[in-house]
Amino acid sequence: MADRDATGAAHDGNAEPTITLGEVALALAWNVRGDATEPRFAEAANRMFGLALPLRPNTSARSDGAALLWTGPTSWLFIASPAPARPAFDDIRRALNAAGAALFDLSSSYVAWEVAGPAAARVLNRGCPLDLSHEAFRPGDCAQSLLGHVTALFHRPNESTTFIVIVARSYARDAWEFLRVAATTEG
Repeated sequence: MADRDATGAAHDGNAEPTITLGEVALALAWNVRGDATEPRFAEAANRMFGLALPLRPNTSARSDGAALLWTGPTSWLFIASPAPARPAFDDIRRALNAAGAALFDLSSSYVAWEVAGPAAARVLNRGCPLDLSHEAFRPGDCAQSLLGHVTALFHRPNESTTFIVIVARSYARDAWEFLRVAATTEG
């Protein structure tokens, strides 16, 4: 059985917690829609976000607290925390519209949590049918699936054992309760 520290993180006797949960303050969550084979759109998106559109399914591009997550053949979610020093939403929307694309601000529609530690994939897999092991769900991968009965977007931003889990705000309470209960199984 794992011990708990002052923050509530579970430990398996080592100094590093086996699981930590924390809220991620999403400053921006923008849905980007367009045809990535259209050069004007791809160039405008790259210029406006400072990131190339990920074209392979379930992958992402990231830099400096911002990421573009592939959510469908013509859809990406741009997330940032904190808000990047980039042009305003309306400026980006106009530039993308001129390139035949669209941009929607969903920032107040989502909540996100960081699930981190050696037990993170195990905890998430208690309610997610995806194989979230490091071998199957590589750094930079993202995918939509279920977390219990709630639709969620899972993102592994880097080489660490950290996941970002994004859900619709209206299901935040259910998702948080699932995460909290699943994490208690680690101690």
